[in-house]
Order: sequence, then structure tokens, then C-alpha cells
Amino acid sequence: MDVVAVIGGGPAGMMAASIAAGRGKKVILIEKNNMLGKKLLITGKGRCNITNNADIEEFFKNVPTNSSFLYSAFYSFTNEKLIALLNKLGLETKVERGMRVFPVSDKSKDVLNALKKLLSISGVTVYNGNVESIVNEEGRKRIIFDDKKTLLCDKVIIATGGVSYPKTGSTGDGYKFAKSFGHTIINPKPSLVPVVTNEDTYPLMGLSLKNVTLSVYDNKKEIFSEMGEMLFTHYGVSGPLVLSASSHLQHSKLNAYKFVIDLKPALDEKTLDRRIIRDFEEFKNKDFVNSLSNLLPQKMILPIVRLSGIEEHKKVNEITKEERRNLLHSIKNFTLTIKDFRPVDEAIVTSGGVCVKEINPSTMESKIEKGLFFAGEVIDVDAYTGGFNLQIAFSTGYLAGKNV
Repeated sequence: MDVVAVIGGGPAGMMAASIAAGRGKKVILIEKNNMLGKKLLITGKGRCNITNNADIEEFFKNVPTNSSFLYSAFYSFTNEKLIALLNKLGLETKVERGMRVFPVSDKSKDVLNALKKLLSISGVTVYNGNVESIVNEEGRKRIIFDDKKTLLCDKVIIATGGVSYPKTGSTGDGYKFAKSFGHTIINPKPSLVPVVTNEDTYPLMGLSLKNVTLSVYDNKKEIFSEMGEMLFTHYGVSGPLVLSASSHLQHSKLNAYKFVIDLKPALDEKTLDRRIIRDFEEFKNKDFVNSLSNLLPQKMILPIVRLSGIEEHKKVNEITKEERRNLLHSIKNFTLTIKDFRPVDEAIVTSGGVCVKEINPSTMESKIEKGLFFAGEVIDVDAYTGGFNLQIAFSTGYLAGKNV
């Protein structure tokens, strides 16, 4: 019986191990942490955005890097098949805004428990150990651990993740293993990462904005626009909208971009103007700075007041029509300029990894080294937020496990 070692106990590794074991292989899943799925537990703010309920063709549009490489993976193990499998394992799922799929319980540990159940049913052996290196030995592979223990196996699946969130175990080990067999590593860089702004956002720190529209401009050209949630931090901005937007930015030209936030996207300019007039009528004898509490979050008031150019202690009944127009423009066009990305270890996903030209897209086997397979984020593929990255992990893991 073939012995298969899967290195990495994240979603890609757990799926690969389960599928390979289900095909009669003796499978050992190696995880260097003391628990499986450590990064999975923190995805989707601890709720775990498992996949997306969109049509599979939509998935390719949401993978900016090497999407065509995933054709076999996405069609061999679709989002529908994944949801059906998890449902069968007792995990109930639901679809939310943006077709995002979550567990009904809103607990990522329930997703992890379903995957652990799959491992158990399939007969996978889980081994906790830190792999130091993999070497060829008479047509087989010997895995050497850092405590000098070894494991001889026929096939190896590398599913070690990228370099984002290193505290969860994603420390780039897979790149080292792949390189030792002659693979090219596309330089890892952050994708889906918080952004540092030139503007001082410290006074806004902790402010979460919901149902706003974030548009990204490359000079004057709009390259991204989406409605959703974002968060102000001490260094700049984060949250789902910002993470999605970040994957459209090139590090080499960050100073060319600006974020334009529409704080009231549900109201067109005429409707918003009527709303401001109504509020001004209610607060006509108050200072301008005290007239916006019904319209804006408290922390947002002073920045908008300053942006509007209206003196903050001016009485509301003295504000001119032109000044009101400036206020309206400020609310619909709150602008931030980009200074930098946060470090790669804060990125949700790593862009870069093992070059896809050196991997067979139909099997996930190395074109360079027979018996060596790859799955998940270690490969140079990444997607936007919305469950697409986890589907990549599950689909590539499935394909590797099926063909090992």
C-alpha cells in the first residue's frame, strides 16, 4: 500500500489527506502546530467564510493571479460539492451578502470539527511534527523532522500555506521544500492586506463603517468599487472592503492610488441634500459641528466638518447653499491617499509561491519531481475576499488527494 505524507494541516491539507485515504492510501497528515486548522479558526473574523455560492465561472473572475490554472480544480471539486460534503458531515451552512457561505452557527470551529470528522472517517493518521527537509531515497521520499526522526513515503503533498499570519504556522516552509527539488518560487507578497494611509487616522481608530462604498482610483481612472464594511485603525484602514481593494494595488505605484469613500451610497446627491436640509432645519440654532449627529457616526463628524471648509462653530442657519454643497461633496467623497501596505505577516493571503508553470493543473503534481504534489496557498494563486481563497484550498487539495 502506498504511503502518502501530507505536510500542513490546514483546509488544503485536510482535504487532500481525506481524499487520498478514501482511495485506499495509507495517509499521514503532518502538522507542526499542536492542533489542526489554526488559521482556519481565525478566518472571517472567527466565523469562517467557507466558500462562495456564485456560479463557478464567477470564481475565475475573482482570482486575479493565474486563474486559468485552477480550471480543473474548480470543476473537479465545485463549491456545490464542498457544501454538500460539509452538510453530509453535519455542518449546516447559510448564504449571506455577496453570496458568501458561512456555517449557520457562525463558528469556524464547527467547520474545523467537520473536517476533522472527515479525517477520522477516512482513516487518516495525524502526526504532530516540524518537517526540516524532504529528500529522495531510491524512488521514494524521506521526510526528516527537526528532532531527527524520519518518515519514508511514496508520495508527498505540500500544503503548508504561504507566509501570512506566521503565528498560525504559515512561515514559508513549503517554498523551501519546493526549492530543494528545483522549483521556482514567485516572490511572496501581501494580498488582502490592510493599508497604511498618508492621512492621520488615529482619531478615527476603531470606527467601523457599514454599507459604505469604497472606490479606488489609479490617478483619475476607477479600478475598483464595492459596497460593504471597512474599519479605521491607528495606521490607516482595514476591513473587508479595504482587503479586497488592496489586491488591485501594485506596490511599485502606491502613490498613484486614492481611496474615495461614499459614506451615504444609498442616497443620491438630491436625496442627501434634502436630508441635510431637514437636519439643518431641526438644528438651525446650533453650531454646525453639533448638527450632524443624526447623519454621521460621532468620530466621523469632525473630519467631515474640516473637509467641508465650514467653520465648526458657525450657526447652522447662517450656512450658505454653496457651503451645504461642499458638505454634501465631503460626505460622498471622503478621500484617503495610500502610503504603504501593512507587513505580509498581517495579510490574509499571500500572493506568490510555487510557479504554476511547474505544476500539472489537472493533478497538482510537480512537473519537475515525480511523486511531489502541491495544494492551497503554497501555489502562486490568490483571490479576492468572499470565500474564494478557501475554495482554492479545498479544490486543489481535492485534486492532489485524488491523483496522488
